[in-house]
Amino acid sequence: MASLPAPGDAPLSTAPWPSPAWLPGGQVQTVLTGLAARALPRGAASLPLRRERWTTPDGDFLDIDRLDADPAAPMLVLLHGLEGSSASNYAQAFGHWARQNGWACALPHFRGCSGEINVAPRAYFSGDAVDVNLILTRLRQHCSGPLVVVGVSLGGNALLRWAQTQPATQVLDTACALVTLCAPLDLTRCGDALDTGLNRFLYTPMFLRTMQAKAETKLRQFPGLFDGPAMRAARTLRAFDDVFTGPLHGYRDAADYWLRASSLPLLHTVPVPALVVNPRNDPFVPAACLPGAAQAAPGMTLWQPPTGGHMGFATAPFPGDLQALPQAMMAWAQQRMPMAGWAQTPQGWRYGG
Repeated sequence: MASLPAPGDAPLSTAPWPSPAWLPGGQVQTVLTGLAARALPRGAASLPLRRERWTTPDGDFLDIDRLDADPAAPMLVLLHGLEGSSASNYAQAFGHWARQNGWACALPHFRGCSGEINVAPRAYFSGDAVDVNLILTRLRQHCSGPLVVVGVSLGGNALLRWAQTQPATQVLDTACALVTLCAPLDLTRCGDALDTGLNRFLYTPMFLRTMQAKAETKLRQFPGLFDGPAMRAARTLRAFDDVFTGPLHGYRDAADYWLRASSLPLLHTVPVPALVVNPRNDPFVPAACLPGAAQAAPGMTLWQPPTGGHMGFATAPFPGDLQALPQAMMAWAQQRMPMAGWAQTPQGWRYGG
C-alpha cells in the first residue's frame, strides 16, 4: 500500500505511489490501467448494486446505484469522472472495498451517464455543485454513520466546488472526509492540455465521441437548444464546451466556464478535511498548475506522487490491479473518523460523542 501522510501532517506530500516498473510514464499508466487493469480481484463476484431513480427539482432524474449495508454503517460515495459511470473500473474497485469492509456505498450518475439520456435541457459539467448538493443531502438523510465522499477527475472538481459554495450544513458538519483523485483543479490549463499534442489524438476524440452523441440526442429533445452544426464540427473540448457545455449551464462560453467552474482559486476555502490527490505525471492535469501548500485549506492534504498518470494507479503483476487505490484512500479517510467526531459504539457509529 502507498505510504500516505496522516491527517494533520504537512499539507503537501510527494510520497510515491507504487507504480510497477512495467508501467512507465504517465501516458502508459493512464492508457493501460484504463484498458486492462482489474477492478475486482480475480474470482470476485460482481457487485450486487441496486438502482434508485430520483426526481430532481427541475423535473429531471438522477440514477444512483447502491450497495446496501447496516443503516449505522459508514457510507462511501463516489462521484465519477467525465463520461464515467458505476461501471468504470475505479467505481467498481471502490465498491468492492466497501463490500469487503461492511460499508454502504452509493455510486451516483451525473445526468445522462447512467445509460439513459436525461430529460431536462441540460447535461452535467465540472462545477455541478447543485447536483452534488442534491445527491449528498439526500444520501445523508438515509445514512446515520460517517460519510466519505470520493470524487474522480471531473467529479473531484465538482465535489470541491460544492464544498466551496455551500454554507455550513448537516452534510458538511458530519461528513468524515472528502477525497479527490486527479481532479482538474484548473480547468483552463487542463482543457488546453487535452486539446494539444498527443492528448488531442489519444483522449479528446474518445471523450467527444460519446459527448457529441449525447448532445445530438439532446438537440432532438429540444430543437434549437444550441448550434447543431457547430457542435458536430467540434474537434476540441474547447470548441465543444463553447457551444454546448458552457451555454447550457449558465456560462458565456468555454473560457468563462473553465474559469468560473475551476476549484483551484478557492481551494483554501474548503471547510471540511480533504485529501486532494494529483500525480505529477498526469497527462490531463499539468504539474505546473498543481497547488502548493499555501493554497491548501486547513485540514487539507495535497498528495502529489511522482507517478500515477490520470487514474493510472495500478499495482501488482500485469495487467495490474486497482485494489491498492481504495485501500490507500480509505485508510486515510478512516483516520479522520475520530478526529471528525465519530466513534463506534455497541449501538453503531455515533457523532459528537
